[in-house]
Amino acid sequence: MSIKIYQVDAFCRELFSGNPAAVCPLGRWPADELLQSIAAENNLAETAFYVPDGDRFHIRWLTPTVEVDLCGHATLASAHVLFEHEGFAGERIVFTSRSGELVVDRRDGLLHLNFPADAVRPVEISAAMRSWFPGAPAPVAAYRGRSDYMVVFDSAATIASLVPDLAAIEKAGEARGVIVTAPGAATAAGASAVAPGAATADEGTSAVDFVSRFFAPQSGIAEDPVTGSAHTTLVPYWARRLAKTQLTAMQLSARRGFLQCRDLGERVEISGVAKTYMEGQLFL
Repeated sequence: MSIKIYQVDAFCRELFSGNPAAVCPLGRWPADELLQSIAAENNLAETAFYVPDGDRFHIRWLTPTVEVDLCGHATLASAHVLFEHEGFAGERIVFTSRSGELVVDRRDGLLHLNFPADAVRPVEISAAMRSWFPGAPAPVAAYRGRSDYMVVFDSAATIASLVPDLAAIEKAGEARGVIVTAPGAATAAGASAVAPGAATADEGTSAVDFVSRFFAPQSGIAEDPVTGSAHTTLVPYWARRLAKTQLTAMQLSARRGFLQCRDLGERVEISGVAKTYMEGQLFL
């Protein structure tokens, strides 16, 4: 048995930026145990699998340890594979998934994801939350969404310099992970304050509306390079706070991620670029 596999950098500007996802087109679903074994072997934040579903495609996403309900970058990567490598004719792809219908449009040189917006509620900034990022300035607000916690700080420099206590974050209740975010700003971060391998805040952050990072050790991902699904939480928050519907975003992981976003009310549009890194075969 052989399965095609692609590795695609999503929400990138060039190769080796953005978030790498594996994509496996399938004719039918194999056993769940095999899907999880493939995702573990790939050892990427997510591996996407899809099968034809009439004129649509049923998509699933697995981390190295669990199946997740929604993944933006691997959906972007899957659409890129269909458009660029698997002969899909047209400019709109519809995926069916655990999170309902997901649409990807190709226009103006970008892939545009249409995802359901997340509903968040404010929560108390607890002592446990403060333990997630030892030595960091106090957050200004915290929220709980459908899947994640979102912790808001006051500057891009703070987001870049955060050093997470992954063991503490792993104890974050039933959450999939923790989003941290701040307004975009041209603030310098001292080199000594920045975690090894982390991005620094620089003049690039002044060109975006907000920045973020995402940590999910409880899902087998220490830090996700770019998290499309987290932007279903981030976009409605920043749209309200900044009183604008068109937003630009940067995820301040070491690889950096670049997103254009639009608040649509009950849904959000998350847009970016994808580039193919590798194509191959799995022999099973």
